[in-house]
Formats: sequence, structure tokens, C-alpha cells
Amino acid sequence: MSGPTRILVVDDEQSITDFIALGLRHEGYDVRTAADGHVALRVVDEFKPHLVVLDLMMPRVDGWQLCRALSGDRARGIIILSARDETSDRITGLELGADDYLVKPFDFAELLARMRAVLRRRNPDLTRVIHAGDLSIDTATREVRAGDRKVDLSVREYDLLLYLASNADQVLPRQRILDEVWGYNFFGDENNIEVYIRYLRTKLGDTAHERIQTVRGVGYRLRSTVDGSDAAAR
Repeated sequence: MSGPTRILVVDDEQSITDFIALGLRHEGYDVRTAADGHVALRVVDEFKPHLVVLDLMMPRVDGWQLCRALSGDRARGIIILSARDETSDRITGLELGADDYLVKPFDFAELLARMRAVLRRRNPDLTRVIHAGDLSIDTATREVRAGDRKVDLSVREYDLLLYLASNADQVLPRQRILDEVWGYNFFGDENNIEVYIRYLRTKLGDTAHERIQTVRGVGYRLRSTVDGSDAAAR
């Protein structure tokens, strides 16, 4: 099977599966849901997900059993998402084959970041090309395209754009951008970011600052969709 990255969300609380599925589909993932481990096993066979996000306390086949059953496939990631927050539960989940363990209530942005990290480890080919709307970045060739147009960038411009696109739609504080793109030992100031953001906007044709938004007093956000409707942050 090819196409978008496939994610299976398994939880007997429909409000949770609906919330996660909606957010992941917005990010471009192909998502299926299941209300218990028994149904999930059937979906896994036909859907062949790259990653499974599963709860522990479910009827019929619970999350422990499901995690054990799925752990044999080295190309498939597993993240446990549970209200159980004892250290012993985390250890058991990881020993059963889970790649990560996140406690409810959770922040969707954190779940998304952990999913991306697991997918990078389990299926590095999936993240070779990063998409954010009509923007694509091939991390193997370092080729950047905005729609059908190739965009030539300097090394620093590329690194900055890659970081923004890898965290699309998230507001990234200036200091965090400096730490991640320029490095923790960088002794310059935040004006460097502003200069390179200006370079990127020029090369991407972002004259209205709709693709890369300045969030006053915080930092910057690269939008995965650009429709001109969110002008408040500019």
C-alpha cells in the first residue's frame, strides 16, 4: 500500500478517537479508528497502519494484549495513550513493545510530535518528503518546491524552513527556533531569525506574510494552509 501515512487510533471513548482522528486528518494522515482491541486486530490486517495509538483499558481485547500482539512488526510504531500514569504501567507498556507512552489528558501537539518521532525511527522513508500545503521539502536531496516552482535556499534558510515545516501550524517561540536551528551554543540575538524569515518570505513569494506568520511577542508559525482568512496574527 502507498499514499499518506496510515494511523490507527484504538480507544473505547469515541470522543477521544473522534478528536484525534480529526486532528490527524487535518495534518494529512490516513486515519482509521477502533473501539476495542478485537476490532483493531481486524483493521490492522486490512489497513496495515504505520503507527497505532492505543488505550489500555478497553473491553474484549485490552491494550496490553493488543500491544503484545502488534509488537512483532518492526516497521509499525506503537504509542500507548492512557489515563494510567503509574511508572510500573509505563515500564510494562514499553517492555511489551510500545515505542512511547503518553498520559491522558494530553496535548495534541505533543502527541503529534511523539508520533512523528516514532515514525522517523520506524519508517524513515515516510518522512523523506515533508509537506506543508503546496510546500514540499525532500530531506534526502534538500530540494524545496512551492507548488511547481523550485526554490533555491542557502543552508541556513533551508534549515530554518525545514524546522518550521516540520512543526507546521505550531507557534514556535524565537528562542526555541534559535536553539533548534542555530544551536544551543549560539551567542547571537533573535534578530537573526527575523532576517532569515524575511529571506524565506521573499523566496517563497510570501509578500502578505500569510505562509509564515509573525505571532507578536512569541515567534513564528508556518501555516499548512494559506487562504488569507487568518490575518489577526500578522
